[in-house]
Amino acid sequence: MRQLYLAATGQNRGKTTASLGLMDGFMRRGLRTGFLKPVGQRTVIMDGHPADEDAVLVRTVFGLPEPYPQMSPVHIPRGFTKAYIDGRVVEDLGAKIRVAHAAYRDHDVLLIEGTGHAGVGAVIGLSNAVVAAMLGAPAIIVSEGGVGRPIDEIVLNASLFTAHGVPVAGAIVNKVDLDAQPGIERVLERGLAKHGIALLGVLPVRPILSNPTLGMILEGVHGETIHPGPDLDRVIDDVAIGAMEPFHMLSHVGPGTLVIVPGDRDDVITTLTDAHADELDRRSVGLVLTGGYRPPIEVLDQIRRVDLFATLVAEDTYSVASEIHDLLVKTHAADREKIDLIKSVVAENLSIDRVLGVAGTAPTS
Repeated sequence: MRQLYLAATGQNRGKTTASLGLMDGFMRRGLRTGFLKPVGQRTVIMDGHPADEDAVLVRTVFGLPEPYPQMSPVHIPRGFTKAYIDGRVVEDLGAKIRVAHAAYRDHDVLLIEGTGHAGVGAVIGLSNAVVAAMLGAPAIIVSEGGVGRPIDEIVLNASLFTAHGVPVAGAIVNKVDLDAQPGIERVLERGLAKHGIALLGVLPVRPILSNPTLGMILEGVHGETIHPGPDLDRVIDDVAIGAMEPFHMLSHVGPGTLVIVPGDRDDVITTLTDAHADELDRRSVGLVLTGGYRPPIEVLDQIRRVDLFATLVAEDTYSVASEIHDLLVKTHAADREKIDLIKSVVAENLSIDRVLGVAGTAPTS
């Protein structure tokens, strides 16, 4: 069985995007493909078992038959790390991962997805580097666009894998603006080669892959719909916090910006609706009104009159901003358009055969 350990340089770098695309590429080649998420941090209950959200996503999208305890053997719920440090966790977590891994021996290829950067999980003795070494799987490291930062981050993470005896099979750089940076792939390739790391490919930036639609925002924050606007399928381009004077606020808001603003800031809200009313200067795509403060009826009427998306939530601005940040990067099984785009972007920009060529062979014992 060939296997790869898919790691990342941090959160929100595109590991899930790479996983979905690689799984699709492997399965299109007729390979019996398995997915393993050894250590999960975002856990839900499925079929009566705890399972990491990524395992649920991959199993649902590809119709995988393996049970969740096999795909997602170890979880870190709230309070787990403290209990582990205090010595109150006596279960052999590594053994659970090894048992789950061994169940894939009759597969052609196994994609093992890590959690966060190379050191995540060290607090419970199961960092990505430790788990990859335990399973004998070479690592592919995913970072995101730029030049200096991705190379720095990839080299830093590679050093920890190498220290644990894990071969680094290569790197993938995600969210690259190929139009704004012509020739960037060659630059990244040469920069990584100086550190003995192969660039396996770059994935171009696509707003829909990083940003949610207004409909997803509405569903995610569980708000009251003040006005749906013209198109709930509109993908937002940016998020801004309306916590400054209206004049200064406008300089931070572009045409596709979702503004999170307390519902009692009539001055900011009316400034944004006035700007939105100008066909040549539409400064926002929607409003999330926080704190449970309902604006006066004349302000609500203005929001509806200019056809601006708006929802009212009870939570404070900081809490809502955190919720929306989580929505900015998560892929859900129901996001068919997004998943189809992920598959096509990976297929067009990453050589699946080359990735298979750097895969390692699982140890037989």
